[in-house]
Amino acid sequence: MDLRQRALQALCAASPTDKVAQATALYAEAARLPLSAAAPVPDCVLPGRPGLPRLVHPARVPRRSPARPEGLAALLHAIAHIEFNAINLALDAAWRFEGMPAAFHLDWLRVAAEEAYHFTLLAEHLRSLGHGYGDFDAHDGLWGMCEKTAGDVVARMALVPRTLEARGLDATPQIQDKLRQAGSPAALRAVEILDVILRDEVGHVAVGNRWYRWLCEREGLDPVAHYALLVERHCAPRLHPPFNRAARLEAGFSEEELAWLVGNVPRA
Repeated sequence: MDLRQRALQALCAASPTDKVAQATALYAEAARLPLSAAAPVPDCVLPGRPGLPRLVHPARVPRRSPARPEGLAALLHAIAHIEFNAINLALDAAWRFEGMPAAFHLDWLRVAAEEAYHFTLLAEHLRSLGHGYGDFDAHDGLWGMCEKTAGDVVARMALVPRTLEARGLDATPQIQDKLRQAGSPAALRAVEILDVILRDEVGHVAVGNRWYRWLCEREGLDPVAHYALLVERHCAPRLHPPFNRAARLEAGFSEEELAWLVGNVPRA
């Protein structure tokens, strides 16, 4: 199978263990694989995922304090679910979109492999606490935007890595502060894992920024004006402060884009 077929195969994998293994192996081999011009046709319901966790409305996902063992496990599970979805998002970008350079597909396979590593770190830590992925309810917001933007690679780059995933740049330091306050060895280990995730996520958002700008240039679009249009067209969530300005600049957001973000904070 060629690169895009392999990416789709990994996306179809329902077992987290299988998906992690396939995403990791595929990136290691990707540079040697042929790249088909046409997207392969899925023969599964996308994305492949296990029967658990049960997916519920975001408002029904419980929020618990990491100061208690069960609350810490619930928090780690929520982050693990984000990382599992992030594997799927990267694999979907790698197989779905036609007319993109080989570097685009290789970039997203690298992201998928790194998200697989993040998921593994979190799943192992969950097991050390007596829990596993699937033990808590979760929501499907990330994949929902993936489906909305399936027919528009510009919208996908704008609204998944640069919007939804970039929220992690803002949220992670706040989560780490709460974990440090909890102070348990398990909570402090979670801080260390989030250090790895935040470092890598800056690079993942940068991939989205790079390809979004590349596409805007190719299609003669103004990146800031077109982003605002896509937010409205696809009902993307409006982001709330505080914003991690340093991480966003490192990830490739321009001063103009950050000014737009601050100027469009929803009013209470």
